[in-house]
Amino acid sequence: MAGTEVDKDRSGAELNGACGIAGNGVDSDSGDSAHGFPDDPPLHEFWWLHDARWYQGVLRRFGQEAANEINAEAIRFVFRRIGRWYRHQHGVDFTAMSVEEFVKWFDAVPKISWTEAMMSAEHEVTGDNEWESVITKNYSLKMLQAARALDGYECPCPQMREGWFQGMGVTVRDKRVSCVRTGGDVCRFHAVMDQ
Repeated sequence: MAGTEVDKDRSGAELNGACGIAGNGVDSDSGDSAHGFPDDPPLHEFWWLHDARWYQGVLRRFGQEAANEINAEAIRFVFRRIGRWYRHQHGVDFTAMSVEEFVKWFDAVPKISWTEAMMSAEHEVTGDNEWESVITKNYSLKMLQAARALDGYECPCPQMREGWFQGMGVTVRDKRVSCVRTGGDVCRFHAVMDQ
């Protein structure tokens, strides 16, 4: 109940913040989390499932072009916020570092949005101010394939990465080299940092 000293859900588990997400407390006697599950709920997966259902709803009501366009706009916005949050959390000026150092910092950014079980990405410096990102696992594509919604879907990965870079305050020329959605073995991006 809002306004009480500690908000709780119906089971009595404490709720965190304004979102009302059950706390991550663990019952030391049983090893179960405070809400009675052996592990914390897969909140990332539930959120991305919501996202997939939202995309399908827009697709059915307004068509493929509108669904892809709105999805790309939303992803760019959210991921710009993630990049900005990450920059402020760490108080780092990403424009003042070498590409090697930037890539080490950047490696953590996708993990804010997906767990390692949902996405796997590796980044490798390939030259002066250049690096490649290779994504070998993508939960979003897996869920869209399971929902039979891949036909006509345009991956918003370029907009996602654009959002991250904008939020981190860096200028990057980013090019998608291959995409699993269009037949690639992996999703691969080649990025050049403007300094």
